[in-house]
Amino acid sequence: MPTGRCHCGKIAYRFTGEPGHRSVCHCEDCRRCAGATGVAWLSVARDQFAIERGEPRLYRSSENTERYFCGDCGSGLYYVNEQVLPGLVDIQIATVDNPEAYPPELHVQMDDALAWEAGLPGLPAFARYPG
Repeated sequence: MPTGRCHCGKIAYRFTGEPGHRSVCHCEDCRRCAGATGVAWLSVARDQFAIERGEPRLYRSSENTERYFCGDCGSGLYYVNEQVLPGLVDIQIATVDNPEAYPPELHVQMDDALAWEAGLPGLPAFARYPG
């Protein structure tokens, strides 16, 4: 059974079944909430998702959007929007204990992507922070 948690470990969750979709979202809402250029998500049916430990805090980033996060370390964990994804919970893939098992299949909201994102693959890359 797949599990995940926030950075500090005070919030833990589990889910069953296969994800319905795996994507990287580039919308401004996700960017600002995560402080990142994009957020990788996987969806599961609401009845296949459970909080195992702790109590996530809720932030409503828009009228129908519920974003849940750890109130201690600030890690974003999951998203619920019945208008856009009825009956689903969107989990931030990076918080899953084995994120390599859930590679994204597509990018969404590319109209909101930052123009310089297209150049990221061409930047110098280092295995660790360069000395």
